[in-house]
Amino acid sequence: MKDCSRGSTLAADAHGEKRARTHSARITLAISLVLALMAGKAHAQPDPFAICQKQRYALCAAASCLVYNGVAYCTCDVKFGKSISVPDTIDEGDICDVNRQGYGNGYMMSTYSLPKSVIAGGTQALYTCPGDTSDGAYAQCDGGFCFASTRGRKFPGSDRRVRPNEIICSCPITVAEPGASSARYQFVGPYPCQQAAFEYCNSAVANTTTGSTIVVGAPTGVPRLLTEALYGSVPELNHCEPAP
Repeated sequence: MKDCSRGSTLAADAHGEKRARTHSARITLAISLVLALMAGKAHAQPDPFAICQKQRYALCAAASCLVYNGVAYCTCDVKFGKSISVPDTIDEGDICDVNRQGYGNGYMMSTYSLPKSVIAGGTQALYTCPGDTSDGAYAQCDGGFCFASTRGRKFPGSDRRVRPNEIICSCPITVAEPGASSARYQFVGPYPCQQAAFEYCNSAVANTTTGSTIVVGAPTGVPRLLTEALYGSVPELNHCEPAP
């Protein structure tokens, strides 16, 4: 019998890396457009973000994820209200249209809003990984599909059922490269600050091996940028830096 497992893994890894590069490129383009708009140099450009109003959505900003075959499956919170995302478009419309159509069809989309837990006084904080040494893997969930069938069910990687107000989302994985701009990234962790949480900046813990646990992250500054684009301002946030 022919063993195809190795070939399947390599193909999945290559596909996952391609998805991650594409996602990072979209985020970079959106950031560039926002900066240009703020500088008054992009008046003719389309809006770099889509803002979805009064919709159910998955908030993955503080999620933990199981890695399986090159994809991160993240346990995200189900929310309702206003959220923001890169405005990818398919035949069914942009992400807000696709998310709206998911109601009653078994899915919803992962978009962003500020987790209240990271606002000053909350129990979580933004952790910033150092750019010169970070080589960890993290999930980037903006625009990810989430499966309503997982709510209230048992899902691999957890010793409990997914809560009714949670959902599993499929997200691409980014691997940081020390010394590169992509290495400096942020994720949500416990507050007060715990130095042990910075283990998610390192590949010894946060990697693409099937069965690994990684967290959702984003290039440094993106959470603040998205928050300001969505709400018009950024409140005081809890923040943690690695010990010198």
